[in-house]
Amino acid sequence: MAKETACRSSEVANGLRISSIPFSRIPGQSELFLRYQSDPASLRHFYPSAVSQVSDLKHHVSDVLSGYSVDRAKLASALLDINAHASPSVHRNIEKLRSADTVAVLTGQQAGLFSGPLYSIYKALSAIKLAEQLNADGVAAVPIFWVATEDHDFAEVSETWVADTSVKPVRVEYRGEASIEDSPVGAIVLDGSIRSTIDELSAALSQTEFTADLLHLIESSWKPGALYGDAFISQLSQVLGRYGLIFVDPLNEHIKALAASILEQAVERASELVTRLIGRDEELKAAGYHAQVLTERDYFPLFWVTDAGERSAIRKTGEDRYVSKKDGRQFSLADLALIARQHPQRLSPGVMLRPVVQDFLFPTLCYFGGAAEVAYFAQNSVVYEALGRRITPILHRQSFSIVEPRIERAMESLALEFCDLLSGFDAVAPRVVEETIAPATAKLFAEVEEGINTELNRLDRELSQLDATLAEHLAKRRRKIVYHVAALRKKTFAAQLRAHSVADTRLRDAFASLYPENALQERSMNLATFLNKYGENFIDWLYESVDLDDRGHRVIYL
Repeated sequence: MAKETACRSSEVANGLRISSIPFSRIPGQSELFLRYQSDPASLRHFYPSAVSQVSDLKHHVSDVLSGYSVDRAKLASALLDINAHASPSVHRNIEKLRSADTVAVLTGQQAGLFSGPLYSIYKALSAIKLAEQLNADGVAAVPIFWVATEDHDFAEVSETWVADTSVKPVRVEYRGEASIEDSPVGAIVLDGSIRSTIDELSAALSQTEFTADLLHLIESSWKPGALYGDAFISQLSQVLGRYGLIFVDPLNEHIKALAASILEQAVERASELVTRLIGRDEELKAAGYHAQVLTERDYFPLFWVTDAGERSAIRKTGEDRYVSKKDGRQFSLADLALIARQHPQRLSPGVMLRPVVQDFLFPTLCYFGGAAEVAYFAQNSVVYEALGRRITPILHRQSFSIVEPRIERAMESLALEFCDLLSGFDAVAPRVVEETIAPATAKLFAEVEEGINTELNRLDRELSQLDATLAEHLAKRRRKIVYHVAALRKKTFAAQLRAHSVADTRLRDAFASLYPENALQERSMNLATFLNKYGENFIDWLYESVDLDDRGHRVIYL
């Protein structure tokens, strides 16, 4: 089987073998993201603060500090409230943030069930690693994780996936009792059914020496009566607290109060923001890219929180007339500005405004995001400009696939590399049959197809001389013959694979573990899968494998 040259040769780091794959090799990536990863400086029109390498960030420190105006004492007090039960290292970092020379490295994610998909962990570790490197270089820095508790798409965060005893992905879901539709996720109160969700998780996992500790970790955070956002923070704080990671809950009343002035400013300049965003959408399209968020003329950059607790979109309906879609409440711009100033908890920033709010609240040196967030920043850089804010550089978070020893052995037996899986099961399975299971059958089909083509070519020459119409009929039937032989070959190879159950199982296990549903492992798999097998050491392995200078997808072989 031909190997993909795009897979870089492996390196050994901290006892683990690691290889790197450029994102251009991974299906489903946007052209804008790929260009940003390969040459960020070439996109400075859309990303004015883009850096070519991580070490360049320290040159931005003075600009960040000089433009920061939030009361650090009040901010620290709010963070101590949110992180009240965190480790001493977190509290030390909060105290460090009081100092006027300290910058923040931000990342964030929705509050997912039992910590959500693995990439939430990878975001956190990226921020932690950069803060550590900055401190080593003499720049005072702390890592911050913004928990998107204001988001209202509960279905997106109410389930997660773990690997069962046979490495097959199993979905675990928290259903809960009826709750307010479109209420912020962070405001949802866990009910008694969370216990059955934890039981589902426990039943799916194999029993190991680490299982009891894992379940204790989860049960101590995800318990009836706890807020969904608090449960997420509690679990991740226990897992990552020793690294000093500070969590932010934007629903916290003190955080909301500190954000009031930037919310008010966004309200007052809403029309300008919309005009600039529409203009940026057009610029992106003209440059051959597409906008991640479609901005229409009636767009408003904030949501209204109704009396019932719903997060409702606001739309412009006329000259200085705005309406909440959920409850029909009408506002003037002056009304909304007054609400932002006096009752900021009734407003919630949308995706285009949220990064600006984050970077108003914190002296943010950079933000670690996913591919979609990188694309968002090409749009919302104009929001920063309209509000007179310094545009924060965005870096793509670390991206990992974890290859366990059993899966690595399975792939070696099939002569497969990680890159091979990226073409999908239907493409890989025939190649496995051809090269490792039934090469004689594959050779026979090749010989038959060659023979058919040879004889049809002879017939074509004869018919072409006799009657061109007959040659056209032959061409049509030839396509059908080739199609039917190919279909027969596909069915034969599938039967060969089924007949070799060991190879079939190994191939399916490799896909289930590393490329489930034709997506990277990190997109769905939960941390519990690996904590259950390897304990807290797994987090240290990940942390030691972070290489912020590597802009590719890193494959870690345990």
